[in-house]
Amino acid sequence: MSNKKIDSFFKRLFESTAIISQADLAKALCISRSAITQAKRNDTIPSKWISELSRQYDLNPEWLEKGTGEKTLSQNTYQEMFFQVPKIKARLSAGGGSFETEPEIKEYYSFRKDWLKEKGKATDMLLMDIFGNSMEPELKGGDTVLIDQSQKAILAGAIYAVGMADTIVVKRLEKRPNKLVLVSENKNYPMITFEGEEMNSVRIIGKVIWVGRELN
Repeated sequence: MSNKKIDSFFKRLFESTAIISQADLAKALCISRSAITQAKRNDTIPSKWISELSRQYDLNPEWLEKGTGEKTLSQNTYQEMFFQVPKIKARLSAGGGSFETEPEIKEYYSFRKDWLKEKGKATDMLLMDIFGNSMEPELKGGDTVLIDQSQKAILAGAIYAVGMADTIVVKRLEKRPNKLVLVSENKNYPMITFEGEEMNSVRIIGKVIWVGRELN
C-alpha cells in the first residue's frame, strides 16, 4: 500500500466524484497531464486543485486534502469556515506591461477565514494571474497571486501589484529620496524609476501575500 499523500488524495477523489482517472482530473481542472505527473513525482497536492474540486463536488477541502473531518460540509458550515476570494480577469504582467486591465470577476476561490484573518481583511483580498518572466524565479508565468488591497504602504523589497497609466505590473518596490523604483527579479529587465511628480502616476493596487503554482 502506498503511503504517498497524493495517492490517498486520488483514492478519496475517485471514490467520491465522477472523476475516475487522471485524464478526468486534468479535464476537470483544465490542466495538462504533465502537471499531474509532476505533482505525483513531488507528492504534492496544489492548493488550487483542492479549492476547485471542493467547489465542483461540494466536498470538505480538509477531508479531500488530508482525509480528516467530515467528507462534506453543510452550506452553513462551509460559509462559516470559508471565504470566497474573487479572481479577476485582468492579469499582472511580469514583463513589459499588461493591457488586460478588465476588473470583471472571472471566478472565486475558497480560502479558510481563519487563515485570511492572519493575513488581513478578507474583503480586501483578490486573486490575479501572472504572465511573463520578469519576476522569475520568485514568480513565474501562470502563477496565481493573492493581493491584499489594504496594504498600499510601501515596504522596501516587498512585491506589489502596480498600475501605471493603462497597464498593470507586478514588481518589487524600493522607495528612495524623491524616487520610486520598480525592480524585476530577472536581471534581463531594467529597473523602472519614477521621480518627483511622476510618482503620482503610480497606483499601488496592493501587496502580494501568497502565490499558488501549478507544477509542470
